[in-house]
Amino acid sequence: MDLVPALWTSAHAPDAPAARRLVARTLLRLRDFLRTLALTDHTPSGGY
Repeated sequence: MDLVPALWTSAHAPDAPAARRLVARTLLRLRDFLRTLALTDHTPSGGY
């Protein structure tokens, strides 16, 4: 997973509200999924 400093800080800050941590972690996962999906077209075996 690539690091996005603002999201990473919000996702793992112990003093941040739980809702903000949840949203930041979800956005990090979504970004990672979309990046993997985009790279699938560029691998010889289709990513599998």
